[in-house]
Amino acid sequence: MNTLPPAIFLMGPTASGKTGVAVELVQHLPVEIISVDSALVYRDMDIGTAKPDAATLAVAPHHLIDIIDPTLSYSAAQFRNDALSLMAEITARGNIPLLVGGTMLYFKVLREGLNDLPQADPALRAELEERAQQHGWPAMHRELARLDPETAARLKPTDAQRIQRALEVCLLSGKTMSGLLALEQEAELPYRLIQLALLPGDRAVLHERIAQRFDAMLKQDLVGELEYLRKRYALTPDLPSMRCVGYRQAWQYLEGECNAAEMRELGVIATRQLAKRQLTWLRGMEGVIEFDCLAADLAGRVRDYISATIS
Repeated sequence: MNTLPPAIFLMGPTASGKTGVAVELVQHLPVEIISVDSALVYRDMDIGTAKPDAATLAVAPHHLIDIIDPTLSYSAAQFRNDALSLMAEITARGNIPLLVGGTMLYFKVLREGLNDLPQADPALRAELEERAQQHGWPAMHRELARLDPETAARLKPTDAQRIQRALEVCLLSGKTMSGLLALEQEAELPYRLIQLALLPGDRAVLHERIAQRFDAMLKQDLVGELEYLRKRYALTPDLPSMRCVGYRQAWQYLEGECNAAEMRELGVIATRQLAKRQLTWLRGMEGVIEFDCLAADLAGRVRDYISATIS
């Protein structure tokens, strides 16, 4: 593991100060930032995404921001491909990839790979259950042994649920479950991961930060930005870009579905709910080093830890 090149994950809920820490790290360590944010990919969506301004980007350039129009979609699979390509380029330059953001699904697919197993098919599942009732699960196990010997070898002939799923995968994909799982394992990152999380020591303080940040977005004219976006692009409220927190509430306001005060309240509540989901993801992850995002000299503490880890 120590022979692998390092890569840093800097994760945290919204308003935890990730960008400030990342900018500090760029100025002191040989790192390049890759944005891990499903909203920052969109061009012209600046205020509602808290996109780093031009001055910040001049000091600390970010990869994977402003790469698609708001009318388009950007999947986790696309992110993984783009991020892996960038990480290889950064490492080849002698620098360390610093992946920064709060889109936890992106971190997950980057770290664990994509699961290519097909979704359950109700009709096929019912057919398999009917055949099992007629012939018994040991007979279904023998059929699995013919199609996927490796998977069958690790399953008991009475393990109905797993036999059914393995047969389903074979029949739907034309590939074996053992083969698909092996491909997923081969997708493991060829990096020594340094996983850092900025978590609030006091959730109430984070909530106040969220409210202040949303108020700042409104003061910067989030509604006006959305009006501009609706004139420039053929947008609809069901697009992924317009389902982003902040834009969704501003859209409701422009459509007369809420007043200004209600928009603000809905936006703050939605952002707090987003932060809660991010924290749930983070606390379920293994191997993560936690820092209190409310601590004094947060950036310095993170920098010192990384310096000691990569030296």
